[in-house]
Amino acid sequence: MKFEDVLKNGKLWSVVYDGDTKDILTKTLSNWIDIDYLTSFFVANREDLQVYFRITNLDEAVFDTIADATSLACLILDLSPTASLNGLFRPLEPYRMSEMSLSKEKAKGNRVSGHPSWLRIYAIKLDDNVFLITGGAIKLTHLMEEREHTLEELKKMEQVRRYLIDNGVFDSEGLNDYITNT
Repeated sequence: MKFEDVLKNGKLWSVVYDGDTKDILTKTLSNWIDIDYLTSFFVANREDLQVYFRITNLDEAVFDTIADATSLACLILDLSPTASLNGLFRPLEPYRMSEMSLSKEKAKGNRVSGHPSWLRIYAIKLDDNVFLITGGAIKLTHLMEEREHTLEELKKMEQVRRYLIDNGVFDSEGLNDYITNT
C-alpha cells in the first residue's frame, strides 16, 4: 500500500492499493465519467435506482453521475492552498459526537436540482483539514451494508485504518514519517 499526495500540499492523500498503478481517487473519478462503466453499473443496480431514486431512465442516471462527478472533482481537486477540506468531509457515522483518531469520513456530491447525489468519496481523517482517501462508491441504498460494492468500501476503510495503526501512523506527521522511511 502506498499513498499519493493528491494536491501536493500534504492536505489530501489517496491510497494506491497493491497491484494498482493509479491512486484510488483517480481510479474512482475515472470510473464515474466512463459511460461504459456507468451503464454496466446502473444495469446491474437498476432496481435500487428505481426504488430509492425513482429513476427508470439509465441515460439520465449516467448523465447525472457524470455531472456530479465533475462537480465533486472540482470541489476536491481545485482547492486553493488556504481552502479547508473540513467542510467537504463529514463523519461516516452520523451518531459520532466527538473527534477520534483516524476517523472514517465521507464527502458527498452536491446537486442543485432533482435527486440527491449518490456519489461518495470515503476517507480517513488524519488531522484537522488532512484526509486520506480510501475509495468511493455510487450509493443507491440507505445503508452501506445493504450492497456488496458499498460494503467493500467499508472494508477498505477499515483495512487502511488498520494498516496505518499497525505502522504507527496516527496523524499527518506520522504519515509523513512513514513515507520518508519506506
